[in-house]
Amino acid sequence: MPYVLLAEVTLLVHALFVLFVVLGGVAVLRWRWLARLHLPAAVWGVLIELGGWVCPLTYVENHFRRLGGESGYRGTFIEQYLEPVLYPLGLTQRSQIIFGLTAFLINFVIYVQLWRRNKTVGK
Repeated sequence: MPYVLLAEVTLLVHALFVLFVVLGGVAVLRWRWLARLHLPAAVWGVLIELGGWVCPLTYVENHFRRLGGESGYRGTFIEQYLEPVLYPLGLTQRSQIIFGLTAFLINFVIYVQLWRRNKTVGK
């Protein structure tokens, strides 16, 4: 039973990480020091999507599920949990690229806004 709990905690951490990648830039607008954490996380998240790779947290979650007597799943976190909500017909390379570019564009706009703010404050 503790392995199933560890799998669920890993799932929660993974989901929070995805939210941080996509929306963490909004928090950076308020707490600028957070950029030191958000920028590497955003780069990692975008690279995972654009590269079509599997995040290591997916392997960790599957490992705990198997140890807990459950079956793991094939594919990525997004395929398993987000795709049924966002893409009910299946995750394609094109949709992964869309995920990656969307995360990049959201964060790009936020960081350009921050840069502009800093530029005008410095004058």
